[in-house]
Amino acid sequence: MGALLRIEVAGETNVGMKRTHNEDNFSIIEESGLYIVADGMGGHASGEVASKMAVESMREFFHSTANDPDRTWPYKMDRSKGYEENRLVTGIKLANLRIYESAQRDPRQRGMGTTIASLFAVEDGVYIAHVGDSRVYRIRDAQIELLTDDHSLLNDYVKMKRLSPEEIANFPHKNVIVRALGMKDTVKVDTRFEHPRERDIYLICSDGLSGAVSDEEILQLLRSTPDLQSAAAKLILRANENGGPDNITVVLARWVA
Repeated sequence: MGALLRIEVAGETNVGMKRTHNEDNFSIIEESGLYIVADGMGGHASGEVASKMAVESMREFFHSTANDPDRTWPYKMDRSKGYEENRLVTGIKLANLRIYESAQRDPRQRGMGTTIASLFAVEDGVYIAHVGDSRVYRIRDAQIELLTDDHSLLNDYVKMKRLSPEEIANFPHKNVIVRALGMKDTVKVDTRFEHPRERDIYLICSDGLSGAVSDEEILQLLRSTPDLQSAAAKLILRANENGGPDNITVVLARWVA
C-alpha cells in the first residue's frame, strides 16, 4: 500500500512579530522525497547563514548520492541502520561539519548554529531525523502526536525533575538548546521510522510555531483546512495572533491515494 500513496506538500516561513529578520529556512526537495526545517541561531544574521547552509548542504548531498550510490561518503555507515537511514544521518552530519568549520574560519560566524528537523520518504515509509528543538508531529485519526524529543535544557529538566506546568511556564532558560548543528565537529542525530497511512499529515515546524500555538490548536486548524498551503498560512497567522515571539516555519506533508 505504501508505494501506492503519493505525497502532497506545502511550506511557508514568516519572520513573526518580534524579530527583525528571519533565521529559519526550509526546503522541499520533491525529487529526493526530502523535507527540511532549520531554525538558525547566533544573531547578527549568522543564524540565517547556518540554517541556509544546513538545507543547501542536505540538498547537495542528496543530489550527488542519488546519481552515484557508490560515491564515498565522508562518514562510515552504521551497520545497525539501512542504506536510506544512513544517507539521511550522513547528510545531517555533513551539514553540521560544514557549519562548524565555517564558524571556526570566520570570527563573525563564531557560535552560529541551527536546529534541523527532516522527513525522508522512502519506498516503504518515512524516516524522521532531527537535532535541536524543531519538531515533527503526525496528525492521524483526528489526533496529533509529537514524534520528536526536543534537545533543550527545558526538556532535560522536564524529564529529570518532572516539572509542574507552572514551573515549565516560568522556566528561565526556555531558549537554551543542548544539541544543534554547528556546536561541535560531530553531532548525534535522533531518527525514527514511520509507516504513513492514507490521509496522515506530517508537520515539521520551528519552535516559533510549537512555542506559540498549542498542539490542540494545531490539530483543529489542520482538521478544518483541507488545502495544505492554506493550512500552513493559517498556522503561521495563529502563531502571530498569539504574539509571534519568534520566526515561524511550517512544512506539511500529506500521504494521499
